[in-house]
Amino acid sequence: MKALVFGGAGQLGRALQAKAGDGWTIETVDLPECDITDEGAIKAMIAGSDCDIVINAAAHTAVDRAESERELAQKINGDAPGWIAQQCSASSKALVHISTDFVFGEGHYEPIKPDAKPSPLSVYGATKLAGELAAKVALPDVLIIRTSRVYAAKGTNFVLAMLRLMAEQDELSVVADQIGSPTAAGDLADAVTRFADAGATGVYHFTNDGMCSWHEFAIAVAEESVAVGLLEGYPIITAVPTSSYPTPARRPAYSVLDKQTAWGVLGGPARHWRDALREIILEIKENG
Repeated sequence: MKALVFGGAGQLGRALQAKAGDGWTIETVDLPECDITDEGAIKAMIAGSDCDIVINAAAHTAVDRAESERELAQKINGDAPGWIAQQCSASSKALVHISTDFVFGEGHYEPIKPDAKPSPLSVYGATKLAGELAAKVALPDVLIIRTSRVYAAKGTNFVLAMLRLMAEQDELSVVADQIGSPTAAGDLADAVTRFADAGATGVYHFTNDGMCSWHEFAIAVAEESVAVGLLEGYPIITAVPTSSYPTPARRPAYSVLDKQTAWGVLGGPARHWRDALREIILEIKENG
């Protein structure tokens, strides 16, 4: 299987590159090779590729900045998936499109199923939903995988942000009333290739198993880091409500995704988020 990956410089893009081998050839593109806001460039890139499948891992993921960059977010998150799907249809190529738990909003108190009605609270969520819809219209057999709280040993993510703060401060406050499931980029990349190998189409949810608040996740980052000597000691991590940390974008209080249909395709659940975090912390320490 040969894949063309948009968003190759991102966390998932890099993790997919590591999947090269085992029957997969991975070609990644990002700026400056291809501008994801340029319809012609996208279609030319796909038309000129001998890939079997396109994986769209490109996204405007700066949730708060998207509130003031609506047009850009719409082009990247909303329009580009439709352009990609149109060319995949014309070129007879399969497509995997990566989406987000932020297509859902308030009123959820148990894991959210793939067929639940979306109700995004932010520009980011709304534009990602628009991208899903555009891709499905252009290519009904698209595979859409929604995920959440993706992180890796490199990039811009919660784990690395917490480690920087913990190295600089003895005390920090972290939101405790937003519940979700962290996802290691490598585990998501593995799931993407396994879904594709299975020929899956439709909408699936994938994250690491389990759930936690951002506060609980921060405590786990500290504990795992101290255990391997990445941090010298524990900072004081105070739980605060969302109201104490206002942001431009609204975020859902509960966005745990139901993965039962995904587990059926993949043959069982992903590992627990804490186990994945432990591995990433070790990788961060080894990389210096």
